[in-house]
Amino acid sequence: MVVDDEDRVRTFLGRSLVSQGHSVVPAADGREALGLLAENDVDLVLLDLVMPVMNGLQCLSELQERQTSPPVIVLSGVSDVAARVQALDRGAVDFVGKPFHMSELIARTRRHLAVVPQPRTAERYLQGGDIRLDLDRRRASSAQGEAVLAEREFSLLAHLMRRRGDVCRKDELLHDVWGLDFDPGSNVVEVCVRRLRNKLADLPVETVRGVGYCFYGD
Repeated sequence: MVVDDEDRVRTFLGRSLVSQGHSVVPAADGREALGLLAENDVDLVLLDLVMPVMNGLQCLSELQERQTSPPVIVLSGVSDVAARVQALDRGAVDFVGKPFHMSELIARTRRHLAVVPQPRTAERYLQGGDIRLDLDRRRASSAQGEAVLAEREFSLLAHLMRRRGDVCRKDELLHDVWGLDFDPGSNVVEVCVRRLRNKLADLPVETVRGVGYCFYGD
């Protein structure tokens, strides 16, 4: 899906992607995109940020609330680092600045389409220390009660719990949780860990400064 309020951009991207063998669903703003996503089987979204009716960041927030949603590559002329960080925080898997080289965008599109979702194991719960993670309901419980987790919070905690006792490097977390093969130069991982700690008191996650994080619950 190509989401951009400029018709010439939608047309150019659509023709380029079709020439590579893709089928393309165009949308002029975030609200139209959300409606079309409910009706179409979409594998990847190319999303502009500055649009009328519903902008890209608002669209990303809406997608985060859905049970499942396709990966999103943000395409934007906005150079503000804060906007990039917000896009990544709200679930974007990549950020490509405008103007861009079509060959690079095609390569990024190909890479994200090649990501195969990991099959859900038979287990429903992950247990570590006092933390019990419900993989179906995306909720975590501890002695202090139950917390509903956002998609990235859930994915990060599940990753750390599955690697219990190992130090997970920041670049590993960016790749496995955010789908990034580069460090965007932001603190998205740190922010996500901070949110988890706010929701789950006494979270057994150690910060290994300059390296990453380790879940140490038995």
